[in-house]
Amino acid sequence: MQTKSFLHQIAATIAQEHAHHLQDVVVVLPNKRARIFLIKELQSQLKGTHFAPQIISIEDFIQDIAGIQSIDSIEQLFEFYEVYCALTPNNPEPFDLFANWAKTLLQDFNEIDRYLLDPDKILKYLENIKEIEHWSVTVEKQTELIEKHLAFWKKLPTYYHAYYQHLLAKKRGYQGLIYREAKENLNHFTNAFGNEFFLFAGFNALNQAEEVIVQHLLALDKAQIYWDIDAAFLNDPLHDAGLFIRRFHKEWPYYKTNPLQWIQKEFSQDKHISVIGTSKSIGQAKLVGSILEEHLQAHPDSNLQQCAVVLGEESLLMPLLYNLPAGIPALNITMGYSSKNNPAQILVNKWFKMHTNALSRNANSYVFYYKEIVDVLTHPLIEPYAQAQELVHRIRSNNFTFIPHKRLLEMMEKDSPLFHLLFKKWEAQPQEILQQLSAILLEIKSQLNYENTEEKITNAFLYSIFKIINKLITYYQNHAVDNSPETVYALYKQVIDVAEVSFEGEPLEGLQIMGVLESRVLDFETVIITSVNEGKFPAGKSGNSFIPYDVKREYGLPTFKEKDAIYTYHFYHLLQRAKNIYLIYNADSEGLDAGERSRFITQLEVEHLSNHQLTFEMFHPEVPETAYEPMEIHKNETVMQQLQEIATEKYFSPSALTNYIRNPIQFYFQRLLRISEVEEVEENIAVNTLGTIIHAVLEDLYTPFIGRILTAQDIDDCFPKIDDKVAEKFKEVYKEGEIKKGRNLLAYEVAKRNVFNFLKLELETLKQGDEVQIVALEQGFLRTLEHPKLPFPINIGGNVDRIELRNGRVRIIDYKTGKVDANSLKLSTWEGLTEDIKNDKIIQLLAYAFLYEEQAKGQPMEVGIISFKNLKAGFLPFTFVENKEGETAITLDILSAYLEELATLLAELFNPEVPFVEKIN
Repeated sequence: MQTKSFLHQIAATIAQEHAHHLQDVVVVLPNKRARIFLIKELQSQLKGTHFAPQIISIEDFIQDIAGIQSIDSIEQLFEFYEVYCALTPNNPEPFDLFANWAKTLLQDFNEIDRYLLDPDKILKYLENIKEIEHWSVTVEKQTELIEKHLAFWKKLPTYYHAYYQHLLAKKRGYQGLIYREAKENLNHFTNAFGNEFFLFAGFNALNQAEEVIVQHLLALDKAQIYWDIDAAFLNDPLHDAGLFIRRFHKEWPYYKTNPLQWIQKEFSQDKHISVIGTSKSIGQAKLVGSILEEHLQAHPDSNLQQCAVVLGEESLLMPLLYNLPAGIPALNITMGYSSKNNPAQILVNKWFKMHTNALSRNANSYVFYYKEIVDVLTHPLIEPYAQAQELVHRIRSNNFTFIPHKRLLEMMEKDSPLFHLLFKKWEAQPQEILQQLSAILLEIKSQLNYENTEEKITNAFLYSIFKIINKLITYYQNHAVDNSPETVYALYKQVIDVAEVSFEGEPLEGLQIMGVLESRVLDFETVIITSVNEGKFPAGKSGNSFIPYDVKREYGLPTFKEKDAIYTYHFYHLLQRAKNIYLIYNADSEGLDAGERSRFITQLEVEHLSNHQLTFEMFHPEVPETAYEPMEIHKNETVMQQLQEIATEKYFSPSALTNYIRNPIQFYFQRLLRISEVEEVEENIAVNTLGTIIHAVLEDLYTPFIGRILTAQDIDDCFPKIDDKVAEKFKEVYKEGEIKKGRNLLAYEVAKRNVFNFLKLELETLKQGDEVQIVALEQGFLRTLEHPKLPFPINIGGNVDRIELRNGRVRIIDYKTGKVDANSLKLSTWEGLTEDIKNDKIIQLLAYAFLYEEQAKGQPMEVGIISFKNLKAGFLPFTFVENKEGETAITLDILSAYLEELATLLAELFNPEVPFVEKIN
């Protein structure tokens, strides 16, 4: 037999008992969402044409009784600040500091009023508690800080009454005020209505004001209340799901002569309950996707109308959307999604930060920091529409760090309305800054494609922030708040927490994704609940309030005990009529979102009913046996053709060959796929950039001496040029990067010191009698290697830092800015030369010897390195060590042995049967 939902039973009752006067029936539900579901049920119950009953939420009903319009939490803050400033004319706190404590205080005012308590008693109680906390400090010894602290608590009743009357005069109010006024206006309300009859349906916990109002209407026989409670919870005095209804049943005078409507017996029916533990939030999202996919396969004709996913944690929404199976026919998202994870909010936050920092960075100018510019321009909501890709590339490639506003606009060559809105200078009042932000959001919205589901969700994100910004504009116009542009960001951060995203969908079709509170009154056959962990389900003891626990207990205000009972009811209500239930929890005991499984799961296990098939399992995503398989790329015809083009039309450099030895996959990516590293701004000078600068300076200083014998006077003439040359090369290589402060200034000085020390070493060798003739500087060479092992002649080429003739011997020099010692340039055997990357410097140096051999024309030759971090060692030559004797001269035997190894390496590279295999270490 199919279980009938609670709303189906309500609709049947209305059809049977009130069909003849439907227009007089007012159905009051816990939330607005259930209204459309109830109307659908009524359509199926009633025949013919009828005027539908009025169906409203409890909050709208109370508002009608009070005759007061509700205001949102942002406006509450602004109105309260107006009252606060009037009561604190001397040095009131700025709005952003005021909002920190005012949010909590307003929550307490709201609770006091909802439970119809005497505010003077509660707030006086708080004042006394604070005085007791300082009882050990005598009046004479109280500091100014303590006095201000106590004065604040003494003012709370004044703040309350002034704020209450301030709102009342405007016929506007927060929820608690409306509830208190509704209670006061109850007699007038009941005297005014005619034939209306009220049906209260699906409630659980009621506050004091709601209790008074409902009982008043019940006593007048103008109402009926239908509870949705199961006998399993109601009859168990220890079960929290029935806590409130048991109390109402016991204490309300109405129930001395009337039965409780209704007591269900659905929870004990057949149910399959799967309790599944998995890892982290993403594991839960993937698991939900798997469950839904299995459900669709088992029920191909289902449109998932009777299936609901209830998120115990709202942050799971986005991972879940990306893990839903493709076959879901329709989707309806109904839940409060906080602005914290809203991509539009993240963009606005970056935008505010960029402008406030630009304002504060320099009192006389408006200077942006490159990271903040790039963060905004590469944000997913901006990058497709701002047409600023070339600008971002220019900033990165030219090492711009701080960019003045005027310069930035000049750099942007394209006419992009969105770009100009983003970087329009803040010179105006806060309202105009906020209007600028509103225009940015509208411009992004105008670019969206609404046929794309993903962009529909993006639109919902944008709209939630857009509403908040426009409210802020209105509030700024109507209230006296600090008008400096710098405070706009602080104010925005205070109010954005209350911005929630509203998603549009078809509530009567497809899969329902909802939060816990949105599930009230509704019933589903299949229910998937996530984050069933302690602290999430139930929510735990968190809750901002100035009122201590014992005071709440004394005066009947709800504590965490009552809040847990509310969560317990919602949890068990979801299970009450469901047939298939999946309870998913995060099983990780470590990490940021770790936690233990909820007490609700333990409770189900302990109270295990005979008709409940309860299973426990762990869900582990499929993990390969090996954590990571090295990448392997086989050489096809295209790859071989590319290699041949490089070998014959271009060349292989020594660094390309050592790159292949280091990691063949990296060689494949860089040389064949031409994938380069992501270009980033060098905020601090990198080691390779410093090396490039030093090479360029030495080339400029030594170029005039090419082809002639070097003299001590030549070197002496170079010393005065060091500063200017280093500055010039920094400008050329580092471009717009800042070199006059911080670590870059140190790098600048290091470059000068390295050049100075090099020239000093050169001068010493000349004075010691060395005869030096500069032959070439930074010169490129190309030579073809022919060998029986190779399929065709292969070009080898590269740039040599310096070639000189020293004391009748050709010396080929490679500069290294890092530290190199002599041992790394010694070789004792040729075997395995090209297999070990530690030989990279030797492979590179001998390649230079091969490239220059023909130009040397038989002259003795040596190759080596000058290490700037080991300058005292001077020239470090390649040495072949044989029989404990070292040979630095590059003989024909040495070159022949090297070329044999090089040919073996190249033969492997050109062997189509040998794939590119990634080296992990």
